[in-house]
Amino acid sequence: MNFAYTLVGLAGTIALMLWGVRMVQTGVQRAFGARLRGFLRNALDNRIKAFLAGMGVTTVLQSSTATGLMVTGFAAGGLIGLVPALAVMLGANVGTTLIVQVLSFDVTAIAPALVLAGFVMFQRATAAPRDFGRVLIGLGLVLMSLHQFIALLEPYEHVSGLRALFSALTTQPVLAVVLAAALTWAAHSSVAVILLVMTFATQDMLSPQTALAFILGANLGTAINPVLEGATGDGLAGRRVPVGNLVNRLIGVVFGLALLEPISSLLTALEPNPARSVADFHTAFNLMSAVLFMPVLKPYAALLRRCMPDRADPADPSRPLYLDPAVREIPALALGGAAREALRMTDVLLDMLQGFRDALDKPDRRLISAIRRSDDILDRLNAAIKGYVVVLDSDALSQEDERRVSEILTFATNIEQAGDIVDRNLLALASKRMKRGLTFSREGKRELLELADTLIANTRQAASLFMTGDARAARMLAGEKEAFRQSEDEATTAHFDRLRSGQVETAETSALHLDLLRDMKQVNSHLVAAAAYPVLARNQELLTSRLSTAPSAN
Repeated sequence: MNFAYTLVGLAGTIALMLWGVRMVQTGVQRAFGARLRGFLRNALDNRIKAFLAGMGVTTVLQSSTATGLMVTGFAAGGLIGLVPALAVMLGANVGTTLIVQVLSFDVTAIAPALVLAGFVMFQRATAAPRDFGRVLIGLGLVLMSLHQFIALLEPYEHVSGLRALFSALTTQPVLAVVLAAALTWAAHSSVAVILLVMTFATQDMLSPQTALAFILGANLGTAINPVLEGATGDGLAGRRVPVGNLVNRLIGVVFGLALLEPISSLLTALEPNPARSVADFHTAFNLMSAVLFMPVLKPYAALLRRCMPDRADPADPSRPLYLDPAVREIPALALGGAAREALRMTDVLLDMLQGFRDALDKPDRRLISAIRRSDDILDRLNAAIKGYVVVLDSDALSQEDERRVSEILTFATNIEQAGDIVDRNLLALASKRMKRGLTFSREGKRELLELADTLIANTRQAASLFMTGDARAARMLAGEKEAFRQSEDEATTAHFDRLRSGQVETAETSALHLDLLRDMKQVNSHLVAAAAYPVLARNQELLTSRLSTAPSAN
């Protein structure tokens, strides 16, 4: 048999297994994710209930990473205490072993039936049957990939070079742990890696001791993902739960390595089936870790608080508050969080506009410097919202969800661009005016302040419209664009009248005044484009051009 062909086949089979595991996880999260999240948050009165809740939720989701991200978000937001959060993670570690227990038995024969049943359910129009059909298809693909993997390995079962490679790992259990941890981290699935180890063990390509070392590494690797993905600017305190879980796993792995030889001998004597032996060790490892750590969670939590204290600084305003990684598979929740984050951008823009208005009224260099730093907040929030929304699973988005994604991106982009104009143009001009000691006429200053007040009012109106999507409010805000243009034209005409009558002191003051009018009009245009135009376009009330359709007279 061609080795290159087999290598491609093995890689494809592993990819099929990973995809099957992902289908199971995403199907369950779409069907039950919101309810499981609510159940988890409300079932954390004490460590025992938290442990059982974590085990139950992870048994359904089959992803301790997903559970870890949920709990990390709860703990970082102060919704649950550190002790029950750590207990949830201990339960989650046990819950993720149950599917491995099921798949350790020979259930390959039912794979076609699972795929067929899943396909039939996936054709249904309603969401719930489709999601459950996805779960069944995923389970079927996992079983098929395992069967195919074994078939591809059989011709190489007695190849001396391959066996020598695996035999070398017998004397290097630490290397086996590191390799399995890296594979699990990369695959984002301990289940897939453990299933591969079970397959190798069944084919006698791995010694019992090496197989158990791989299991230890898989348990370590699955604790890495929440550490890297769960904290979004919460500082050290926001990382307590995933780091605490990782340390739990690491301590368990150290003890497991120390007792690896007697444990492997005992399991071989008690369970001759290599696949069952691997599955039993995986479950026993997590159960023993829970038994050892549950009694000491309080002092352990105190140690984590001491080593990872709350940040003394005020909350970073550029840190996203509502972009929860744990709900990316649930569009309704993910888009709701993204919309709330976009609204925070309007609060920042309002502060900038108010600061600009104050700078026009009573110049203050320190005020201008402080307000100009707010543009960095808008840039970071806009980037975070885009990064969060664009990676949502397109298969899970309905047509309405896709429309909302477009509205959120349009709103956030225009608010960020409006902030750029305030920072780079309006505040820069205000600073220039103060440095050079320039003054406006009484009428000119009044016109500028009135337009600044209009911008502030329109920003509030845009924020309200973004949440309600009301067509009447959209028409009102769109009308403000023409009204603002007329106000700008009138202010420009009045300024030229004053310039001709000698009421404007210098040409530099005149240029500054006109630049401010122009830039405020641009800010207003972005506000209208952010909130009004998407609603009007949805209702087919937006013209494609402002040009007259009547032919010009010759």
